[in-house]
Amino acid sequence: MSLAANSYYDRKGILATLGRDGLLQIILIANTILMLTPIVIMVFSAFKTTPEIFKAPFAIPDFTQWANFARIWSETNFLRYLLNSFVVTGASMVLILTLGTMAAYAIGRYAFTGANFILMFFLAGLTLPLKLAIIPLFMLMRDLSILNNQLSLIFVYTAMGLPTTVFIMTGFIRSLPNELEDAARMDGASEARIMWSIMLPLVRPALVIAGIQNVVPIWNDFFFPLVFIQNDSLKTLPQGLTTFMGEYTTDWGVLFSGLTLSAAPIILIYILLSKQFIAGMTSGAVK
Repeated sequence: MSLAANSYYDRKGILATLGRDGLLQIILIANTILMLTPIVIMVFSAFKTTPEIFKAPFAIPDFTQWANFARIWSETNFLRYLLNSFVVTGASMVLILTLGTMAAYAIGRYAFTGANFILMFFLAGLTLPLKLAIIPLFMLMRDLSILNNQLSLIFVYTAMGLPTTVFIMTGFIRSLPNELEDAARMDGASEARIMWSIMLPLVRPALVIAGIQNVVPIWNDFFFPLVFIQNDSLKTLPQGLTTFMGEYTTDWGVLFSGLTLSAAPIILIYILLSKQFIAGMTSGAVK
């Protein structure tokens, strides 16, 4: 009787687990569909004319029609906006990852007075958005004579990205064993060589996480370019795409093709780095 009862409760527990897992799968699938639907509509609309978009927004388009993409390349400054976004985002990411990694390495591997205070100082940046200080920032950029200059955006984005990068990198660097540094010092390696040649390859997943966490908001930012940039030849993609919207009419097909092209680099970067991103997110979950 006891065995039968145990078998009954075991089956009941298995069924409950399967039911819970099935419900989670349904929720995840529904969330995936919800997130992908706007992207699919955007891509479909890029191959349609404005009347076709309003007539059948969910219909599958004729993917051989590249008129909107041809127009956006030939009749607009899209290429200039794209180049500006690459310059601003690329320079900002180089500074963020370089400075953030150096700061995180010093905080995570060296014991000195004030290390925790410096870490908390960086973490405070996670709670204070720079948009609250837009007026002082505008006056600072004016005094530095870099208004209407891409340097103003690079400096602001670097300041925005450092807190997140230092927070992520410090945790990963602290998890590395000290024996690696001791062995390298015994072999005569300098501190800089230890950091860049030994430690940096081990925290590559953390670099990918920090990079993706920062590259998306920088690439998609509209607020700071709107404040600091007035010259059309210096505008980034989010700001430049607003020029495709007329006062009375908007060519939605061209606009959606521009949005599709602007989203493509970030999607491609995530696909290429997805393995490193997942490795970084799951590190420490399995011992």
